[in-house]
Amino acid sequence: MPLLPLAILSSLVALVCAAFLLVHAFRRSVGTGVMVLLIPCYALFYAFSQFEHRHKGLIVAGFVSCTVLAAVFLGLGAHSLTARVPPPGF
Repeated sequence: MPLLPLAILSSLVALVCAAFLLVHAFRRSVGTGVMVLLIPCYALFYAFSQFEHRHKGLIVAGFVSCTVLAAVFLGLGAHSLTARVPPPGF
């Protein structure tokens, strides 16, 4: 089963959710926006503690879950690709 399309789809959903977080952070202040942009752990902290949106639950859940899913799909896809590569000398 090709996992690359699922990884791409999950990455796009996570990117859209991250864009909502980033726009909200930059509207709050430039310093907060830069910290959300550059510090991954602060992005999670900001999403759970300071992000205010009427669809906060969907956006934060989409951001976290799709980020994890994309990483899992990429890891499994890379593992299946390396399993098919013939050893050197063939």
